[in-house]
Amino acid sequence: MNYKITSYNEQDTIELAQNIESEKFPNMVICLDGDLGSGKTIFTKGFAQSLEVNEDVTSPTFNIIKEYTSGELPLYHMDVYRLNGNVEDLGIEEYYKKGGICIIEWSETIEDYLPEKRLDIRIKVVGEEKRVFIITPHGKKYEDICEAIL
Repeated sequence: MNYKITSYNEQDTIELAQNIESEKFPNMVICLDGDLGSGKTIFTKGFAQSLEVNEDVTSPTFNIIKEYTSGELPLYHMDVYRLNGNVEDLGIEEYYKKGGICIIEWSETIEDYLPEKRLDIRIKVVGEEKRVFIITPHGKKYEDICEAIL
């Protein structure tokens, strides 16, 4: 089942991320996909803020993975856009079991390396600031999150 949420501005996107964060659990995986400028990093910033990460969250485009450990749980923010689907040497699957939360931007490019149980969020740009979030839970925990907050 898919859920659709409309965001009319960055604050709406941040609030959606914070609502999802309120249902967080260790080893949570959130996969974000959407065009450049669709709000993937804004979502991650909102999630991190609610997680009480006190570091400046920026896009990990050139780092691939940024680790933030100052919050309630570790946050592993990944941007796999530049990898062209080649993550075998990166050990990305190890992050899924480190007890933190993984947020993966451009996850569709590494679909074969994603865990079976995860939360997929596709962001569609429908206006200058308006976005539609299509949220697809994979697994009972993620279905419960969607039922609780959406």
